Amino acid sequence: MNEPPMTPLSGPLSRPQVVSWRNAIFVVFLLPGLAFASWASRLPAVRDALDVGVDQVGLLIFGFAVGSIAGLVLSGHIVARLGAKTTIMWGLVITSSGLMLAGVGATVGPVFAVAFGGLMVFGFASGIIDVAMNVSGAANERVLGRAIMPIFHAFFSFGTMLGAGLGALAEHAAVPIAVHLGLVAAIVVIGMLFITRHIQSEHTVEDGAEPVSTDDHSQTWRGRLSIWRDPRTLLIGVLVLSAGFAEGSASDWLALAMVDGHGVDNARGAVVFGIFVTAMTVGRLGGVLLIDRFGRVPVLRVSFLLAAAGLFAIIFIPDPVVATIGAIAWGLGAALGFPIGMSAAAGDPRTAAARVSAVATIGYFALLAGPPAIGFLGEHVGLLNALILVLVLCAVGALVANAARETKKGDASTDTPANPIDAPR
Repeated sequence: MNEPPMTPLSGPLSRPQVVSWRNAIFVVFLLPGLAFASWASRLPAVRDALDVGVDQVGLLIFGFAVGSIAGLVLSGHIVARLGAKTTIMWGLVITSSGLMLAGVGATVGPVFAVAFGGLMVFGFASGIIDVAMNVSGAANERVLGRAIMPIFHAFFSFGTMLGAGLGALAEHAAVPIAVHLGLVAAIVVIGMLFITRHIQSEHTVEDGAEPVSTDDHSQTWRGRLSIWRDPRTLLIGVLVLSAGFAEGSASDWLALAMVDGHGVDNARGAVVFGIFVTAMTVGRLGGVLLIDRFGRVPVLRVSFLLAAAGLFAIIFIPDPVVATIGAIAWGLGAALGFPIGMSAAAGDPRTAAARVSAVATIGYFALLAGPPAIGFLGEHVGLLNALILVLVLCAVGALVANAARETKKGDASTDTPANPIDAPR
């Protein structure tokens, strides 16, 4: 059954419109990071309030993960039906509702089932927003005429840093969880009200580009599902999976690997993780210059190899100083794989929503399967040796990097915009 086609805009946007759109997407990426880190920073307090063990905390996290996967699977169809702008708007509202519900469940009563349900709603909306904001960001990138997706993803990191900081302050001031998360939810909704009017349609047609035909197969559910049979989609998915492992395994295991594998104390382990996160953020901010100059594929290959070199140093060289330098290389190398993969997935406006949904679903499998896989291996062969799996996946990422290549103008999946607007300095 065909759905009403999204109507593309005719002609290019003005430079101020493109810049306002770009700035709005910066905030769109920041707000989910703020919401997620605000919840994560209060997780110890949530555990104490609910009076549960580690296994039930894991169940809470699993609820968020299940919701996220469901949102990711459905997101391509939702974005195609509603458009990225409307999806972002309602997604942020539902995210805020889920966050508030989880906070209430952890405070009033408290009631585990309410907190679990809130996290599922939170995760579901987060998965949908993840695809919608990447689709809109990639469309802005095409019209802008330069690589900027890594900076969008850096703003997600800024949001997590802000959320973690606010969470620490709330914990120090003994602010109730529901009050803290309710205030964050209000910030997210207020931010949404200010920015969504600046977001343009992802179907905006730049100079020289052809509008999407109203009878294109991407206008149907069956057509969008067919993207899963596309070899390039699957290869980009493998690339993003490798990048997700490289990024997510550090978040879960780097600090502990430094403590158990290199004999440093807990404080230094946390510092090394902070160094990794900082290096990754710097890599995303500076990586756009490298992508503009050398292209996606060479930058991706060097990035994965740099991450592998950092992992090699951490795993095989028994020196905490060398391992810390390795963490810097790992962070820089892990910075660009995920955002470049999203840019490549969204390169063709016709299939952007479906392909980003598919690629994100494959990539986020790393965030679900990665931690337990590393933990299982670490229990049997040691945590440092378990990280060899991540090193191998970095090599796989380098091998499939060509899937993220820029396509030439006039190709079926146009990634390179015509008549690009100079990026604001």
